[in-house]
Amino acid sequence: MAVLIVTSQPDDWPFDVPGVEVVDAWSYLTDPSFSTRRTTRVFNLCRSYRYQSTGFYVSLLAEARGHKPIPSITTMQDIRSPSIFRLMTDELDELINRSLATLQSNEFSLSVYFGRNMAKRYERLSLQLFNIFQAPFLRFRFARRKGEWRLRSVKTLSGSEVPAEHRGFAAEAAERYFSRRSANRRSRNRPRFDLAILYDPNEKENAPSDEPALKKFVKAAKHSGIYAELITKDDYGRLLEFDGLFIRETTFVDGYTYRFARKAASEGMVVIDDPLSISRCTNKVFLAELLERNRIAIPRTIVVHRNNWQRISEELGFPCVLKKPDSSFSAGVVKVKSAEELETRLAEFFGESDLLVAQEFLPTSFDWRIGILDRKPLFACRYYMAPGHWQIIRQEEHGRDRYGKHETLPVETAPVKAVRLALKAANLIGDGFYGVDIKESNGRFYVIEINDNPNVDAGVEDLVLKDELYHRVMEVFLRRMESARARFV
Repeated sequence: MAVLIVTSQPDDWPFDVPGVEVVDAWSYLTDPSFSTRRTTRVFNLCRSYRYQSTGFYVSLLAEARGHKPIPSITTMQDIRSPSIFRLMTDELDELINRSLATLQSNEFSLSVYFGRNMAKRYERLSLQLFNIFQAPFLRFRFARRKGEWRLRSVKTLSGSEVPAEHRGFAAEAAERYFSRRSANRRSRNRPRFDLAILYDPNEKENAPSDEPALKKFVKAAKHSGIYAELITKDDYGRLLEFDGLFIRETTFVDGYTYRFARKAASEGMVVIDDPLSISRCTNKVFLAELLERNRIAIPRTIVVHRNNWQRISEELGFPCVLKKPDSSFSAGVVKVKSAEELETRLAEFFGESDLLVAQEFLPTSFDWRIGILDRKPLFACRYYMAPGHWQIIRQEEHGRDRYGKHETLPVETAPVKAVRLALKAANLIGDGFYGVDIKESNGRFYVIEINDNPNVDAGVEDLVLKDELYHRVMEVFLRRMESARARFV
């Protein structure tokens, strides 16, 4: 992908960086040859991004041309809006205070060039700030009040505003940024599309895909003419280098996986899991309401609050199952055996959420997991309960989870009622990639939950389809990326 630096004046890029093309803003806006370019990435270093200024229109037209500008129009507006500082995460606030803790003064200015600062001790902070405010050159000002450091302002810089003593480092940061991905792509033929696969190397056995499965996804992508690269949360600033995002780590609405999905979707990228699916599937209160409203068979269910919790013992009896809305991997889901235990658990759970879910307890030896992709069944598994436990995962006190055995079947041989029920439930969420958990009890099937990020582990979910499973996932990405690109032709 060609790199195009757009500046207000020719001398606004006083750097010698190989492999980049520099053009003035007016030429980019008015020369018809730029509007017909396809595989181009625009870095907007105009002196002003004021609304309806030349710099504003550079990014606006770059977005229309599919050139994925940095900064985007959204970033421009965020930088200008005071409310953006209220959206800082606790994690970033903690990083700011940890990074600046040793400073003696109460004011501090940090220059960030393509996510880097000249002082190594500010490297992590610089990267995280760049991930939020994506512009080539930035200056952040901080102030300490009552012992706490806070970000007070953000300013974008043109190349000419970079101090002379910083220019060597800024040029090196730019060259490193532009060359990093080309180094990864050196050994391959030119692909049609680029796909980012977001994963967490520290998630270990709780990851949606193990390392062999991730490698199979990358290999299948290559077979489809897609360059796939594994990225982590630190690569947020590189997201727009790609045409699609495939999330292969546990998703949370209040975590960075959701921010990745929202950013990618807002920029027109193909995303699985898309942000709407994440917000819907990760909350069990929403799922309970949605499934009941659409007459999907579920166990007897009560959405619990502080004024109706007595209904649990009256309508469900004991044992019953109590769930936190955003629980995952069987954590935050407990079997309650008595009224006394119920009161203890409610006091604990209400400390985190005003609404909870209670369901009747349906004892089974296994759960069905039906994988749905693009509104079609993909795989069918039986997940058996962990030994001596009522769930497929037993949360051990020493931190290691014990899983039950598994059995993968051809979708065609799985119970037809289970597959149809799973498909009907998943279609209420969207057209992404879902794992629908179903209990079979007394000849009837009940949806337990819909997972937006279903497991695909080598030797488990792929046991029947083998490599074909990975190819089918990549074929969906290919079709959708082709459709997205066609909109800019």
